Amino acid sequence: MLAKKERILQNTTTLTEFILLGLSNEPNLQSTLFSTFLAIYIITLAGNLIIILLTLVDPVLHTPMYFFLRNLSFLEICYTSVNVPKMLENLLSGNKSISFLGCALQTYFTFFLGGSECFLLASMAYDRYVAICKPLHYPVLMNRKVCMGLAGASWLSGFFMSFGHTSMVFTMSFCGSNEINHFFCDIPPLLKLACGDTSRTEIAVFVVAMIFVTLPFILILMSYAGIVITILGISSVEGRKKTFSTCSSHLIVVTLFYGSACIMYLKPNSTYSPNSDKYLSLFYTVVSPILNPIIYSFRNKEVKGALRKIWERKPFG
Repeated sequence: MLAKKERILQNTTTLTEFILLGLSNEPNLQSTLFSTFLAIYIITLAGNLIIILLTLVDPVLHTPMYFFLRNLSFLEICYTSVNVPKMLENLLSGNKSISFLGCALQTYFTFFLGGSECFLLASMAYDRYVAICKPLHYPVLMNRKVCMGLAGASWLSGFFMSFGHTSMVFTMSFCGSNEINHFFCDIPPLLKLACGDTSRTEIAVFVVAMIFVTLPFILILMSYAGIVITILGISSVEGRKKTFSTCSSHLIVVTLFYGSACIMYLKPNSTYSPNSDKYLSLFYTVVSPILNPIIYSFRNKEVKGALRKIWERKPFG
């Protein structure tokens, strides 16, 4: 027993890095995966950067709705930049190692930005609720100070949530294998590498995730409940469609983000499946950030109008 404890202590004190196994170990797939994710990353950065620039330069888009959209696009740029560059480096070099500190930072920023997005989407839902249900009071209820406060609170909520999550996981002892069956340092596979009984940590992580995912989700449901009631009170079908179209893009983004996040993190740890979970997390860390600017561009007349004006100003347009 003493010898076993000494081996565990040695492993935990000398652990300086993890190995990210990634999406596939097939050598023939590495170049294909690298090219695919590099293209996705570039398009994600370009699409979200265009949204940010449009909402800054076009006076028509200087409204609370597009203020929150600008925050969301900036968040998506940061979110995809936490994990994708490291994944691209691993695919290109074949070196899949990540330092202990690097792994902790990757986990922290992943959950910091993910938690912030939950509350930012709730703020956007409230903005749509006020615009549709209380249009006469909209300029007062959604003034610049309120918008800044909601955005700031969204970012701070993710900061504190992620600090708790990361602290609980990386203060544990790790022993045995240092191989993480994932393409980034996610909490479920990290818990599998921890020594001893991790049930209390798993429960604590689950409870924190439950609070920080379900609370903004409930606020979103409440906002949309009010929106639906207001829309149903509109007599004309055309009026209903026009009103609903102002929040349809947000509703699609919420469904995509919360659908994958809830399946991933609000389930018992006993159902954890490394292969299925890392492909599911690929959706909200890589695919979702590239879809958001597409959704808001193709389903929003004002954004398309701003793009058209920018294009027509070009000398060769």
